[in-house]
Amino acid sequence: MTGEMAAVGHEHADVTGGWLRPAVFGAMDGLVSNFALIAGVAGGSGDSGVIVLAGLAGLAAGAFSMAAGEYTSVAAQAELAEAEIEVEREALRTKPEAEEQELADLYVARGLEPELAAEVARQLHRDPETALDVHAREELGVTPGDLPSARLAATSSFLSFAVGALLPVLPYVLGVDALWPAAIIALLGLFVCGAVVTQVTSRPWWFGGLRQLVLGAAAAALTYAFGSLVGTGLS
Repeated sequence: MTGEMAAVGHEHADVTGGWLRPAVFGAMDGLVSNFALIAGVAGGSGDSGVIVLAGLAGLAAGAFSMAAGEYTSVAAQAELAEAEIEVEREALRTKPEAEEQELADLYVARGLEPELAAEVARQLHRDPETALDVHAREELGVTPGDLPSARLAATSSFLSFAVGALLPVLPYVLGVDALWPAAIIALLGLFVCGAVVTQVTSRPWWFGGLRQLVLGAAAAALTYAFGSLVGTGLS
């Protein structure tokens, strides 16, 4: 040791952000669901106009549904957290000694000596907002003023789903009347999405890409077979 404090040599990815999860799952969901939808319609009908209509309708319906669902989910989660934070704020106002002891006991349970835990809790409780911040993080796992944004989550879901859903229908929009170009674009997109996800996980990029490609291809193949059976029965 040279007497100088070593610098921290690593950084962590943001694992709690409000945009990454809905964006990633939105793009994958858009790709898989619209690719499967187009494959199913193509299996039952060779009319490219019908396929384009189904693909664009699936894009719009899925994007709005994803946005609405994500907004409601994240907003409800944030509102619940805010309500619990207010409960903690009131407890700190009316029972400060009990809350200070609760924090000290928590630190003792995590390995601090009782005297040190009591001193840490006492110093943290000197400022009410600091005490609230610490109690919220320790007891609720949230930080007041830094809750996930429902609007950000909804926007991310909408845009990412729309982009993902557009890929398989794009060849038909441009005039191609065969399924295989849409399949190639969709499967490549699924591989890329799966590979990108592994950048914040411990999996190899090729594993994530292949896994998503196989799952998406299976969903499209099954839907194509279903569409073929239904189309035959209706004809």
